[in-house]
Amino acid sequence: MKRIFVSMFRFTPLPPAVFFFTSPWGRRLRLHLLTCLLLLTGSHIPAQSPVSDSSAPTVLADTGTGAVRSRVWLVTGINVVGYGSTLALLNNAWYKNEARTSFHTFDDSREWLQMDKWGHAWTTFNAARASTALWEWTGLSHRKSVWLGSATSLLYMTGIEYLDAHSAKWGWSWSDMAANATGVGIYAAQALLWNEQRIQLKFSFHSNRYSSQQLEERADDLFGRSWYERMLKDYNAQTYWLSFNLHSFLPESKLPAWLNIAVGYGASGMFGGFENKWTDSQNQAIDRGDIHRLRQFYLSPDIDFTRIPTKSKFLKTTFSILNAFKLPAPTFMIDSKGKAKGYLLYF
Repeated sequence: MKRIFVSMFRFTPLPPAVFFFTSPWGRRLRLHLLTCLLLLTGSHIPAQSPVSDSSAPTVLADTGTGAVRSRVWLVTGINVVGYGSTLALLNNAWYKNEARTSFHTFDDSREWLQMDKWGHAWTTFNAARASTALWEWTGLSHRKSVWLGSATSLLYMTGIEYLDAHSAKWGWSWSDMAANATGVGIYAAQALLWNEQRIQLKFSFHSNRYSSQQLEERADDLFGRSWYERMLKDYNAQTYWLSFNLHSFLPESKLPAWLNIAVGYGASGMFGGFENKWTDSQNQAIDRGDIHRLRQFYLSPDIDFTRIPTKSKFLKTTFSILNAFKLPAPTFMIDSKGKAKGYLLYF
């Protein structure tokens, strides 16, 4: 039996890689990346925990939760200034030189085998998670913080979609909005129903080397040359995960509280949004329809870093950030053609 199992899969370790955030296709990726990172870091910046009624010097009369007025105004200001300046920066840097149009839509639901939609969901999930922590720091109730954190996350992405809707190069994407709402929904539903995140939405990345000079040149043109550009843009090298905490679903078990099992989604063979056709630098039409665009499904163990006990604020902040990424681990994969493969260590 063991021999049969081993012969079924070729275990191949992937080269070293870097994890990081991703989000919608193109230049906007960089801004989403920085926004989420700042939110995740900022969610643990305050040196004090949320205050109770007895310790609050000034309490918002309509909350009944001991919210400190100064903290509420501070977090509100951070969101308003951050949101406004972000949209202004986007409008000036990325949309200013693009042709403007009236509001219009664009159907990109079939692009990149929906990998970009997972990026949208990942962004809003983790932005809502971090923003909620900031609102809870003000002393607002958990429920109010969840609603405000989720609304903040969704509003930010909706603003970007609105700018797209008035750009001739892009357009309002209903599938993007559905993905945004899905990410927020996964977070908010768990926070309100279970008062915890039993299922985490995570991301991982591995470096890719393509099989010919032609494909490498196409990848350079599409995804960039540097590792960080590839990390942000190369959907062939990204994987998104739903990571389930086993102890949360099996509280009577003796499983470690931090042990997760993760189900992942990825894709390969993509050298264009919809199809593998393009025009090269010599203005020659290239058709690589022979390269199959494949969906990939993964199963792997994982860790919920936030469930590792520690009293260190630094480690709590570190663990909160790390929890947006999938831990490299042994992994089983099966693609849409039915081909199965195992990895001793998958990034």
